[in-house]
Amino acid sequence: MKTLIQNGRVIDPSQSLDRVANLRIEDGRIAGYDVGPDGEDEIIDASGKIVAPGLIDMHVHLREPGFEDDETIETGTAAALAGGFTSIACCPNTDPPIDSQATVEFIRQKAARAGNANVFVIACVSKQRQGKELAELAQLAEAGAVAFSDDGAPVYDAELMRRAFEYCLMLDKPVLNHAEVLELTQGGVMHEGTISMVLGLGGIPAAAEDVMVTRDIALAEATGGRLHVMHVSSGGSIQAIRRAKKRDVRVTAEVTPHHFTLTDECLRSFDSNFKMNPPLRGQGHVDACIEALADGTLDAIVTDHAPHAKEKKMQELDRAPFGIVGLETALGLVVTKLIEPGHLDWSAALAKMTCNPARILGIPKGTLAVGADADVTIIDPDARWTVDPGEFRSKSTNTPYAGWELRGRASMVLVGGAVKFRR
Repeated sequence: MKTLIQNGRVIDPSQSLDRVANLRIEDGRIAGYDVGPDGEDEIIDASGKIVAPGLIDMHVHLREPGFEDDETIETGTAAALAGGFTSIACCPNTDPPIDSQATVEFIRQKAARAGNANVFVIACVSKQRQGKELAELAQLAEAGAVAFSDDGAPVYDAELMRRAFEYCLMLDKPVLNHAEVLELTQGGVMHEGTISMVLGLGGIPAAAEDVMVTRDIALAEATGGRLHVMHVSSGGSIQAIRRAKKRDVRVTAEVTPHHFTLTDECLRSFDSNFKMNPPLRGQGHVDACIEALADGTLDAIVTDHAPHAKEKKMQELDRAPFGIVGLETALGLVVTKLIEPGHLDWSAALAKMTCNPARILGIPKGTLAVGADADVTIIDPDARWTVDPGEFRSKSTNTPYAGWELRGRASMVLVGGAVKFRR
């Protein structure tokens, strides 16, 4: 089967490529550039569109097994396609947690059966995510785990974290940590600051993130291990990461769209769709996130897609769970809030959603190089659209962006050369 994507602006940061070109796909792989149709091709006209490597989201909660009322592997991967993502990495805070070969294999089989986006598995650092004993990391890697994390909870014991770095060094896998000092965040609902004081809501201080990031950097530096800091939200942790990178510590970091587009002011509405962990912080922290994206301190843009069934979010603010859905709004937010204002150009933004996450996870994706898997996202950069949760393919609709006018959207998505989504 042969496909020719014609007249699109091909932007592939992995090859420093940004030009109008024809892209040939054969047998599920990228076969060449600048060729004309040969009569056997299926033609896709991408005039006025951007042809990019398939987007990668390295921080997604698919909820299955255990919380299928929030999301399933099938609905989550369908949402990924609608958002332009051809590959996602799923976190292990399921029930049971992803701490056995059987659970890794279960997820991979369900994803293959769904036939939507590629799913890569992030397995637990500790057994049952309890932070007491290392999981069987080598066996999990053998089963296909690409990284390790106890996300939803930090790896709390410093000695356990140190040993995780040492083991993962042998496996050449990164440790992804949720940076939070729990003693500082007990009873917290939102960012600790003037607004939490005015609203009378329990605060989550930025220091809770900063202290854990600093600890993890020290342990990565001591062991030579690979640290990836999840969902960075504070200016202090960004400064620590920036300094560590200058010392050649093996640290990478990610940020979510909600942490570069929203502030704690939103909680004045008492709407639980603005409740997430780490919390929305003040404007100074938001500015620090944008600056860190621009200067390369933050390597990846992720969604931290955290679906919750409607009845769970419709509780009082202090009882509602943390988290929002993000797969279907991320690309529009990146275009509207980063590219349009000039913080990032298209190539820099796409690098943080393609080749950078692929490099961090060590997966053969995120490129349109000849011979690579033909995972392709065709983006309409001028599409103007309004966020309507009723149209989401995700099972849950807990978004703070309902009614937002955004620009830029995936118009077609190919996985392994097959068209999996067409708007």
